[in-house]
Amino acid sequence: MLSIVLPVYNEENNIERAYQAIRDVLCPEKIEFELIFIDDGSKDHSFDVIRTLAEKVEDANIVGLSFSRNFGKEAAIFSGLSYAGGDVCAVMDCDLQHPPEILVPMYHLWEKGFEIIEGVKRSRGKENLFYKGFAKLFYKLISKSTGIEMYRSSDFKMLDRKVVDEYIKLQERNIFFRALSSWLGYKSAMVEFDVQERCSGETKWSVKSLVKYAIGSITSFTTAPMQLITAMGVIFFVFAVVLGMQSFVKWANGNASEGFTTVILLLLITGSIIMVSLGIIGYYIARIYEEIKGRPRSIVKEVVRSDKMDL
Repeated sequence: MLSIVLPVYNEENNIERAYQAIRDVLCPEKIEFELIFIDDGSKDHSFDVIRTLAEKVEDANIVGLSFSRNFGKEAAIFSGLSYAGGDVCAVMDCDLQHPPEILVPMYHLWEKGFEIIEGVKRSRGKENLFYKGFAKLFYKLISKSTGIEMYRSSDFKMLDRKVVDEYIKLQERNIFFRALSSWLGYKSAMVEFDVQERCSGETKWSVKSLVKYAIGSITSFTTAPMQLITAMGVIFFVFAVVLGMQSFVKWANGNASEGFTTVILLLLITGSIIMVSLGIIGYYIARIYEEIKGRPRSIVKEVVRSDKMDL
């Protein structure tokens, strides 16, 4: 059976459309499937729609999870995979920007023995210049720091049961599904897709949430920002040695350095570097603090299942 995990946040108009689109693709292929909707603290009636869908649908297994509040997409994906009971599991967006028809070639690749099937973006769809530039910078940074090409990557993936079992064993609280699935290894393949337009509504990603997600993802998966501090320290040390030698030569020749402009600039530069460095170190310490507390990634307050499923 194929389990399909669909994180939901204020998607009340897309839930039933997602079910219909997936059903229309998988049923002709005789692929048995279940849909796992995770309501990530939606402020609309998303979970009511999920409950109604689970009650009325007779030709598919529907599972609905409702979080007690918004815990984020990563937590929703992890929770959905934890509840999935299929031999193979797929993760995709509920707004249908990940085309359901790609599930079929993914499934056939799994049947051929591939354990991780990555959905990679052939085109990114319509994005404003800021979002496109920010995404390019983010993926360039994380690709350089991890050695994994991330620019065309997405959360649209299909994982074998053994891969899912290993993923949900991970103890870390701050997770980055898009990269960790590659880190796990296993036999993998790629399927290209074109990002589609949203069926309804607008993206839930604001500039603030994008920046927060980017910083959280980078710091949860790599220590590159910490290494950047060392690099900045070495560069500034070389600069200081050169400037010191220049000042010494001038002093030896009887020409003292003139004015305070250079001193003030040096103080501003060193002060800025120190503050940025402390900020980066502080962020990693905060991450360590969050991990030590050991709080759950999410809290599921309610679970609904279709009648045809065993309770």
